[in-house]
Amino acid sequence: MTRLIAFCVAAALLAATPARALEGGGALLQGLDKVTARTSSFEAPIGADVRFGTLDIIVKRCVKAPPEDSPESAAFLEIKEVRPEEEPRVLFSGWMFGSSPALSALEHPVYDVWVKDCLNVKSDGSSGPR
Repeated sequence: MTRLIAFCVAAALLAATPARALEGGGALLQGLDKVTARTSSFEAPIGADVRFGTLDIIVKRCVKAPPEDSPESAAFLEIKEVRPEEEPRVLFSGWMFGSSPALSALEHPVYDVWVKDCLNVKSDGSSGPR
């Protein structure tokens, strides 16, 4: 049910304002190591592998609502766990939402990852950090 709701929110964000949705060149993510209780903010460019603990994170797409709409950033992420001498395991593949991190969340005993914002958002041919 949660995946269905997440899909509906993503569809609404992307379909309601397709001409106005702002595309990002990456995502600003935040991670929590539950063992040490430390949080880290890190940038993840589109298509690049970013490492957080034993996790490999790839941002496939990041979209942001225009300023006149309700604030929302959403990123399509693929998160794999990579351990020595084991095959990588896909733990999460789907949309995460900045305003509702629990709606579609990574389930992992040690790490939490969530979307904070999109980076280098482009609108009308111009770009700049948001």
